[in-house]
Amino acid sequence: MSGNTKLVAEQMAAELNADLIPLIPKKAYPDSGFKKFFWGGKSAVMGDKPKLEPYAFDVYSYDLVILGSPVWAGTFAPPLRTFLHQHRDDLRGKRVATFFCCSGGPGKVLEKLRSYLNGVQLEEEIILIDPKDKPSQENEEKIKGFIDALK
Repeated sequence: MSGNTKLVAEQMAAELNADLIPLIPKKAYPDSGFKKFFWGGKSAVMGDKPKLEPYAFDVYSYDLVILGSPVWAGTFAPPLRTFLHQHRDDLRGKRVATFFCCSGGPGKVLEKLRSYLNGVQLEEEIILIDPKDKPSQENEEKIKGFIDALK
């Protein structure tokens, strides 16, 4: 909603010459004020799997899949949960990496993702604090190291 995850995804896609597949819920979450945090947080905590707008993803076309998500209430965003529910088993044996963007603390987002992946191994993982809103050398170095490790 704030554009942090999109910014990093676009940067990684450009550096890795990769496809970018946005996961857009059919019913948009409120994007401002109290409702943004209440509905987004509730949906994340309750493990909702919202219906997504159609997207093209053929797991067999990719050697590497990078999962990106904002952190909502200490976990990954519900659209990613929907995607993983649909494709988790297909990701076994693939190179999989992940990045998260957050404004506050990341909570247990990596632990929760690993648990939800149920045995799918993560090759690389990073957590970035406000990469769009508060650019920093630390975030840039993390992104560069992540990309270099995946090349």
